[in-house]
Parts: sequence; C-alpha cells; structure tokens
Amino acid sequence: MTSKETGTHGAVLQDEVPDKDAPIVELRGAGKAYGNIRALHGVDLKVFPSQVTCVLGDNGAGKSTLIKIISGLHQHTEGEFLVDGTPVRFSTPREALDKGIATVYQDLAVVPLMPVWRNFFLGSEMTKGPWPVRRLDIEKMKKTADEELRNMGIVLDDLEQPIGTLSGGQRQCVAIARAVYFGARVLILDEPTAALGVKQSGVVLKYIAAARDRGLGVIFITHNPHHAYMVGDHFSVLRLGTMELNASRDEVSLEELTNHMAGGTELAALKHELSQVRGVDVEELPEESDLTAPVASSEGKS
Repeated sequence: MTSKETGTHGAVLQDEVPDKDAPIVELRGAGKAYGNIRALHGVDLKVFPSQVTCVLGDNGAGKSTLIKIISGLHQHTEGEFLVDGTPVRFSTPREALDKGIATVYQDLAVVPLMPVWRNFFLGSEMTKGPWPVRRLDIEKMKKTADEELRNMGIVLDDLEQPIGTLSGGQRQCVAIARAVYFGARVLILDEPTAALGVKQSGVVLKYIAAARDRGLGVIFITHNPHHAYMVGDHFSVLRLGTMELNASRDEVSLEELTNHMAGGTELAALKHELSQVRGVDVEELPEESDLTAPVASSEGKS
C-alpha cells in the first residue's frame, strides 16, 4: 500500500504511523441547538489514534446528537469541530467518510438476506470489465472480505450464508471490519453491545480492542460503564447535553464511573427522599459524599 492509495470512499490511507500525541478528532466547546432546544452545549472531546474514547450517558443525554455532529449528519451550531487540527463543517456523512470517520450504528445498515460478502461491500462494490458493460467482481470481493475478516480475527466458515443468520455479535464484528477496510481512522460505535448477551458482548469488546491495536481512534458510545471500563482509555459522561465527566482511565475507578453514569447527585437526593418513607432501609445505600465525590478531569492534559 502506497502513501497515496485511496479507499473506496476516497479516504487517503497513510503508511506512516500516526502521531499519537495529536488528536484526530477534537471538539472544543461544541454544541447543537434545534431552534430553541439546546441538545448539546460546551462539549470538549479529543479522539486520539490507538485509543478507545468511551462516551457514556443516559437516554436523552446527548449521545446521539454528538454522533451526528462527528459523522457529518448534522452540523454544530456553537464551538469548533476539528479534524487533524483543521476546523471542519461537514455537510454530509460522505464528507466525514472521506476524512476517515466511519460510524457503525445499532441497526448496522445490513441486508439480512444477502450473503456476508455482499453486505461487506454494500454500496461500494468492486467491478471489472470495460464501461458500459462493467460487472461485479464477485470472486475478488469474496476473497477480500475473507482476508479482511481474518485480519480482524473473524473466521467464518461460509461467506455465502445470509448475514442475518449470524449472531448479533458476529454482525457487529463484520461491520467493524468493513469500516476498517474502507479506510476508517476514527470508528464510531453506537451502542454495539446494547442488545447482546454477555458472551456476544465480550466478542464485540474483543474486536473493539483489536481496532484500537490497529491504530484506529475508537469512539465507543454506551450506557454500560462495565463494558466501557473493560476497553476504555478515556471516559466522557454526558448529562442533559453537557459534559459531566472527562477523565482518563488512571483518574477514575469503575465505581466512580458508575456513580457518575447513574447520576450521583440524583441518587443522593433519592436516598434522602427514601429515608422519609416508612419501611425502606437506606442504611446500606452509599453515603452522599461517596455518590457526589468529584473526579479529577483530564481536560488540558491530553
């Protein structure tokens, strides 16, 4: 692969090792408003190569809006959005793909009845022959899909089987391998373990770590702090559209991350209310100081 080779989407694939001290994607005080509704405000986020940045938050916290800004579906209305240190404002997801930012949504954008190899190249099929009688290069697509899946440690006995027959975890892994093949430098994963059992979640987490080891910057969107802590290098917790926590792995424990995710202040208030209810024992619940203990932010250290 030469330094000027391009992927199917036009993203330039570089041979040189990326600078791990420089973020690929950075948000500075970014926000998004829909009319009078402020969905996101003052968000700072840095995504470095070979790191998994976990973005956690409850329903309505602003995770989906954050994804849409970075993936080019929506534009930010405040702050800055930088890629490789240059301010950008994507008009379409295709522009984000051209910069190497790929998103794997929960629905995976696959066609269940189509074979695995066909879904791997869906929308970006390889062709051969002269125009206007070009045709699909089926053998090359099968071979390439098999090689790329194996490079990610995914071995499937039959690429002809409908992708709908694979487990949820396997489908997620195929989608991750597809994004890596088409030149992704930043991989956004939208709740990849939300509808999976323990074993299949473990499979997906394994391939998230594999993508990080291949030099990608991974944004792992989740509401499960345990899954995040297994693979995460940096943690950002959103609450009602603002960043409540921004800390690296060595600055926050799993217990502290869980408390922030669950809403320490709200839980402290709930404990006080429950103490007024007859028959409810709150002695075993964490103390308010434990629930609301501040965690050092890594902002400015990265």
